[in-house]
Amino acid sequence: MKLRSAERPGHRATTRHLQAAYPFVAEGGLGGRGVYIGLDAYGGSFVYDPFVLYLTRAVRNPNLVVLGELGYGKSALIKSYLHRQSVFGRRAFVLDPKGEYSALAEALGGVSVRLEPAGSVRLNPLTSHAGSEAQQRLLQGVAAGALGRVLTPDEDAGLRVALETVSVHQREDPTLPDIVGTLLRPTAEMAEELATSTEALAADCRQAALGLQRLCVGDLRGMFDGPTTAGLDLDAPFVVLDLSAVYGSTALGILMTCAAAWLRATITQLRGEAERRDGTAGAKLQLVLDEAWRIYSILGIGEYLQDSFKHSRSYGVSNIVVMHRLSDLQAAGDEGSRIVRLAQGLLADSETRVIYRQAPEEVSVARDQLGLTETEGILLPQLRVGEALWKVGNRSFLVHHRLSELERELVDTDARMRAGDAGEHAVA
Repeated sequence: MKLRSAERPGHRATTRHLQAAYPFVAEGGLGGRGVYIGLDAYGGSFVYDPFVLYLTRAVRNPNLVVLGELGYGKSALIKSYLHRQSVFGRRAFVLDPKGEYSALAEALGGVSVRLEPAGSVRLNPLTSHAGSEAQQRLLQGVAAGALGRVLTPDEDAGLRVALETVSVHQREDPTLPDIVGTLLRPTAEMAEELATSTEALAADCRQAALGLQRLCVGDLRGMFDGPTTAGLDLDAPFVVLDLSAVYGSTALGILMTCAAAWLRATITQLRGEAERRDGTAGAKLQLVLDEAWRIYSILGIGEYLQDSFKHSRSYGVSNIVVMHRLSDLQAAGDEGSRIVRLAQGLLADSETRVIYRQAPEEVSVARDQLGLTETEGILLPQLRVGEALWKVGNRSFLVHHRLSELERELVDTDARMRAGDAGEHAVA
C-alpha cells in the first residue's frame, strides 16, 4: 500500500476568516537551508535544521520532541532525518532500547554497540570525561532511581564522599563496583569528613549501596560495572547503543540513564579532542533518546537529564526525544510533584515539537502542554500515517513526511511482522 497524499477534504470560508481558522497552513516555510522533510499542507517543500534556525534566532535551542501513536510515522521520521543530516556531516548518537537502528548505522558506516548482561562490551557511566559534577549528579540520580525514593541527606553526602575517595585513591576512573565497595566499607577519612563513625556511615548508606549493587551483579551484571571496553569506534559518524537485550527489564530506565551518561561524556570527550586538534568544536551532534518516558518515569533522574537539555547550546548538541504521548510524562509522579515538573520542563526546553496522531483522550493534555489552538487540537486525532503537526518556535506547520525507496528499507520497523508476506506495505 502506497503512502497517501496529504490532500484533505475542502473547507469553504471567506478569505478573511480562513487564515484565522487554519493559521498553520498560511505559513511560508522555514527557508531553504536544512534537510528536506516532505510537503506542507499546500504542497510546498518543508525543510528543517535546528542548528540553522538557532543561528537565525528562529528558535532558542536545537532540541526536538517527537510524539505519536505506534505506526503513524515518528520512527520513520527520525531515521530518515538522521540519514539526511549525515549528508551535511552531522553525527548522531542513538540510545536504542528496542534494537531498531542497527541497519541505519551500517548504511552510514557507523557502529552498533549491543549491551547485554554478561556481554562482551562494558561502558563506564562514571568516566572522568563527564567531569566531577556530572559524575556526582549521575551517581545520586541512579541511586535514587534504584531505591525508588528520594535520597536521605546521609545517603547523598555518603555518595559524594565515596566518589571523592575513589577518585583520589586510584589512577583509573571510578566504577560503580568501586562506589559500592566504598559505601559498604567507608574509610575513617570519609567518616571524619561527615563527623560520624565508619559504622554509622556504613549503616546510613547501606541501602544506597545495595541499590547500586543491582547494576553490578545478577541479571544486570556486565554492562555498566567496569571500565569501558577498549577499541570502541567513537569516531564513527553514527553510534548506536542497543539495549534491546534488556528491554523487558524493570530496570531499563536506569540502564538507559547509565547509557545516556556515557554518551554525554563521550560527546564531551570528542568536543575536547576537536578543540585541541584544530581549535573547533567539531561536527554538530545529535543525541536521540528513544522511549524517553522510561527515563523520566524514574525518581531522581530528571535533574540529571534536565542539565543536558538546558546546556544543549553550549554542548553544540541537538537532543531528540521520542515518546508516544504526553500523558507518559504526567505518569512520572504525583500531580504537581518535582519529578513531573522536571518532565514537563522537557517541553519548555525543546523549541521544536513534532506531533503525529494522538488518541482523542490525549488532545486536552497536548493542548495544555504544547499551547495548541482549538483547530490544531481537533486535527490531531485525524492525522494519517506520515502526517504531523510541527510546532517550531511560535509557528505551526502541517507536514506530510516523504521517504525515498532506499529510506523505506532503512526505516522499516515491521519486517518481522510481515515475514513471508510478499505484498506491498507502508512504512511508518
